[in-house]
Amino acid sequence: MPLSHPRRSALSEQVIAELRNQITSGEWPVGSRIPTEPELVEQLGVARNTVREAVRALAHNGLLDIRQGSGTYVVATSELAGVMHRRFADADPRHIAELRSTLESAAAKLAAERRTEKDLKQLDTLLARREKAWETGEAEAFVTADATFHLAVVAASHNDVMSAMYADLGEVLRDWLRADVGAELTPETHMDHRRLVDAIRAGDAEAAAMEAASYPFLCDPGRFTAPSGG
Repeated sequence: MPLSHPRRSALSEQVIAELRNQITSGEWPVGSRIPTEPELVEQLGVARNTVREAVRALAHNGLLDIRQGSGTYVVATSELAGVMHRRFADADPRHIAELRSTLESAAAKLAAERRTEKDLKQLDTLLARREKAWETGEAEAFVTADATFHLAVVAASHNDVMSAMYADLGEVLRDWLRADVGAELTPETHMDHRRLVDAIRAGDAEAAAMEAASYPFLCDPGRFTAPSGG
């Protein structure tokens, strides 16, 4: 429905909040292109300048990336995620791998202790989706599926602070995984996560932590370069 029309500054904030909600709710996932300016004008029932101002504000905050001639894309799910993506875009990939290993190991240990039946069903579903994505041979589809699976492992820890931090680091970790996997999926880069899920299901905290910590690099770390921050 069209938004109400209060004074201009309040309307602009209202549009920013609406666009941010589309991002944080997952309606516009990271990597997706948002509707065009005319489409947003029609959907929200506001002036073109108001939409443009809101999009620019979210781009400034790091949630959107305006690409001339291509469109506007979601690059982060929160302002903090945008800041982290810019801050760590050129970090040493080994350091990103070590951070991921540390966070996921701690989260997996907690997940083994706190997981619910709903968590386990979600992990089974996402693990199957990850394997299906691998079978397609499409690297970007696999990166998305793998990242979603690991986010669910962290969510199963039921530590809201850890989950929020991991989500805010999401695009940084996806950049790392893209570099790790490469443009083509090869047998050497495949790693089965079934033992991780089995350990979480069995409530074996130590085994879950060890499994999660065993995935720092899939390939030779010597071939890595820092991913671009674009």
